[in-house]
Amino acid sequence: MIKTSSVIFLVVIGLFVFPNSTEYIQPPMIEEKPESEIILYFTGDIMLDRGVDFYIRKNEDWHWPFLRISDFLNQADLVFGNLESMISDKGVNVGSIYSFRANPNTIDSLRFAGFDILSIANNHSFDYTRIAFEDTMNRLKNADIDYIGGGFSENEAYTPVIKDIGGAVLAFLGYSNIGSSLWKAQEETPGIAWIDIESLDKFKQDIQSAKEQADILIISIHFGEEYQETPNAQQRKLAESAIDFGADLVVGHHPHVLQPLEKYKQGWIAYSLGNFVFDQYFSENTMKSAILKITIEDKKIKDVKLIPVALTEEYQVYLSD
Repeated sequence: MIKTSSVIFLVVIGLFVFPNSTEYIQPPMIEEKPESEIILYFTGDIMLDRGVDFYIRKNEDWHWPFLRISDFLNQADLVFGNLESMISDKGVNVGSIYSFRANPNTIDSLRFAGFDILSIANNHSFDYTRIAFEDTMNRLKNADIDYIGGGFSENEAYTPVIKDIGGAVLAFLGYSNIGSSLWKAQEETPGIAWIDIESLDKFKQDIQSAKEQADILIISIHFGEEYQETPNAQQRKLAESAIDFGADLVVGHHPHVLQPLEKYKQGWIAYSLGNFVFDQYFSENTMKSAILKITIEDKKIKDVKLIPVALTEEYQVYLSD
């Protein structure tokens, strides 16, 4: 159910903003690739509540947001995204009109879309209190979807998820710089992995420890300013520090619009991948984003590219020009 009447109003207005004549580009056929190559896909923000939930229910299909993109995503060896809405029927709204909590049935839509790892470290992690946050982690575990950037303890929140794919060992760490440092996981208290300029020493220790366990280390950070198309000074400091400390790739989220993909020393930084599934139809930039495609060969990053995607007026993501 939509949370407020204002959201219903926005959804109705959205029907007039986007014409029904939009041409959708269907995913290409699954392409053959050399057995030596490993393909990773990284997506932007995923929010399955509010207007997205409205169209899921209208079309009576929990897979609705991903129907046009699932075949494409599932050809990758691993798919990663930032979960911007907790998935639970527990907890209470903390009071913000921008509090998100998705129906538990949307777990199946994430599996359908092929997601293997999700970051749960962002400014919406505690929208429905710690109870919903804990419930989300349990539901993801039960669905065999790994999560990073949070945990039932400090140790879990800051411990990398390790994946061995085709003989290449990949490590994933997640952090948020947006929200509240009070949400930081403690020794026996569930919470998120927090990062700021004052905690760079801990950041360095985490990265060096994780890199010892893997051939390639990927860091997800929720940071930056909403709707800004260029990274700010703090984003650059945190992302560049991650590469300096030993990370191979930094993937950013939060601005809701696409920001630059840059080569930095021996690594790569995608400052923001924008909205993958989100009901922010008020501008073209918030309805377009990109999938970051990483090709790995011989246990090294061989190729990095952005694949444009966009959202329909009913919040289905599809490949675009």
